[in-house]
Amino acid sequence: MRTFVHQQTLALLRRFALNVTRAARSGSPDTVHDLRVSIRRLSRCLRVFSKFYAGGEAKKLRRRIRKLMNACARVRDRDVAMTVLATAGYSANSAVMRRLRRDRANAAARLLALLAAWKQRGAAQKRRVELGI
Repeated sequence: MRTFVHQQTLALLRRFALNVTRAARSGSPDTVHDLRVSIRRLSRCLRVFSKFYAGGEAKKLRRRIRKLMNACARVRDRDVAMTVLATAGYSANSAVMRRLRRDRANAAARLLALLAAWKQRGAAQKRRVELGI
């Protein structure tokens, strides 16, 4: 079982690292969404299989990626709101849409700063070692 857990965790860490890189490059709605999905999957894996990792490291990583998830959520929430409003017939030039675009740009800038920090630290490789994989 331990081998299976480590293989799955390693695959999820690789997907997470790939999505960090992609989101850092483009910051598009699709890449932010993909990053959120990879964070959710990794987080669930770390929670469900916590007993298979070196002491407390899974919990520490979950806490760290939660901050990244929150930053992604702030961007993604604006993306979804703009899509819903556009579908409802709001003009791209309406006050609410302009405000959402501005808020998204600010949230995206904060997210990109966090992603740059993750990439600089080589977070995925470091976490793999800490988890004992």
